[in-house]
Amino acid sequence: MRFLSIYKHVERSFPPTQEEMARMGELVEEGMKSGYLLGTEGCLPSALGARVRRSGANLAVTDGPFTESKEVVGGFAILKANSKEEAIELTKQFLQVAGDGECELRQLYEAGQDLPAQFTAKS
Repeated sequence: MRFLSIYKHVERSFPPTQEEMARMGELVEEGMKSGYLLGTEGCLPSALGARVRRSGANLAVTDGPFTESKEVVGGFAILKANSKEEAIELTKQFLQVAGDGECELRQLYEAGQDLPAQFTAKS
């Protein structure tokens, strides 16, 4: 199974320290070598981004920074795990290195995958 882990945290006004970057680099290298980490990326500050929203026929673009948000997306990882519980454990290990914040963990759809009954039943 593959899972998307979306890391959210309070945005800082300064970059990670060399020590923080080294610790994260070690975790990423270990995960890639072990085969459970399929991909990962960090995000630049929200000041460099934009949000695009659609509501009916209306499209709105809001340039960053996103000061109205308590937390911003700081990055993501694609994990390979045998179960949701294993993916949760891998995410806990990540947060031990990343620090404060939260990860939203979502299983990714794979072609041919059997979906739970509540997602296949028609209303």
